[in-house]
Amino acid sequence: MLKIYNSLKREKQAFTPIEPNKVRMYVCGMTVYDYCHLGHARVMVVFDMVYRWLKASGYDVTYVRNITDIDDKIIKRAAENGETILQLTDRFIAAMHEDADALGVLRPDHEPRATEFVPEMQEIIGKLEANGLAYHAADGDVNFAVRKFDGYGKLSGKSLDDLRAGERVEVDSAKQDPLDFVLWKSSKPGEPSWPSRWGDGRPGWHIECSAMSSKLLGNHFDIHGGGQDLQFPHHENEIAQSEGANCCTFVNYWMHNGFVRVDNEKMSKSLGNFFTIRQVLEEYDPEVVRFFILRAQYRSPLNYSDAHLDDAKRSLDSLYFALRDVPPAAVTLDWDQPYAARFAAALNEDFDSSGAIAVLFELAAEVNRQKDAQLAGLLKALAGVIGLLERDPVAYLRAGAGAGGLDEAAIDAMVTARTEAKKARNFAEADRIRDALKAEGIVLDDSPQGTSWRRA
Repeated sequence: MLKIYNSLKREKQAFTPIEPNKVRMYVCGMTVYDYCHLGHARVMVVFDMVYRWLKASGYDVTYVRNITDIDDKIIKRAAENGETILQLTDRFIAAMHEDADALGVLRPDHEPRATEFVPEMQEIIGKLEANGLAYHAADGDVNFAVRKFDGYGKLSGKSLDDLRAGERVEVDSAKQDPLDFVLWKSSKPGEPSWPSRWGDGRPGWHIECSAMSSKLLGNHFDIHGGGQDLQFPHHENEIAQSEGANCCTFVNYWMHNGFVRVDNEKMSKSLGNFFTIRQVLEEYDPEVVRFFILRAQYRSPLNYSDAHLDDAKRSLDSLYFALRDVPPAAVTLDWDQPYAARFAAALNEDFDSSGAIAVLFELAAEVNRQKDAQLAGLLKALAGVIGLLERDPVAYLRAGAGAGGLDEAAIDAMVTARTEAKKARNFAEADRIRDALKAEGIVLDDSPQGTSWRRA
């Protein structure tokens, strides 16, 4: 049985869907004003793994991951660039898709943009106002009255008194309480706006997810996910808005992946250790990055460094070596098979991809020992469940070859020349060719079956 660590309850719980065999899942996506960074990569890959495993487990899954295409940062960046908001957001949505595709991330079933759901946001705000949980302030904004919602803080574990003690009283604020948050922002000159009964304006950030999730998944659904940084205040505010408007439970299971750290420090532009996905993919194969993310348990911190990526590459290479040396047979997964059963047991324990990958290494060792095509097929099939080992092994191991100036034909010719030199017992020439290839980043692997090459 699948167990999920539920952030709301602070414990692992057996997963029971609201509707038998159906799962409705919402994940907070990107704010599209810049290229995606490693933190975004982790969210995309982790919940792609969750999506894949739920489907492999036989569930009919509806997966929604939103796009925030209107907020202060987007408005500011578009103005700085001298382009329209739509031009900016379309460009970075396309870039996001390129990054996600490279990482082997499946497209969600729905990928709604916030600007497409403004009427639904206004409808929720109207319900909150009618329920006495929202008010139209003197400055034209519509705010959520936090103290009027019983249970505020239940996701984050923060009490109102603790939160209030940490707030500085805002000078001339139109809010009734400094903890109140904006649902509808009154229009400012030069900013995009929509008409509403509260006057022209635009939605606050938190309200968009309540609107998109309820419209596409219903007022009550199974799983809501996102990065740990969103737990408070964003997800806390989503609960307050959604439950305050609809008077029912919003989400049953809350999932949060851990932070990405760089050399044990929080990733931050101010620290100069901020990396976009594109920057990382200039140095590493996308599957290596995916493997690096999945071999850590999703709730734990993920420490990025070149050394960790290099180690991930060596580990992934070793799995591909097994498939290169023992071509896999086509197999149908039998979840009663011992390796498959342990792989499934790991993923059913709160999506423990780290434990599942450990099973793959055990299986690869057995493939290397037995030279069994059926076991190799099982290795490939199990890894494919979480989006790994889906490429031709030779193509993967040679990916990027030629970057130093040698194309595959030239490399093959040099390998053949080395083989002939060895046959002629001209070992000095054979060593010279090996060293020349090594200088170009090409490694040779000799075996009784012959010599193969790969990129270092």
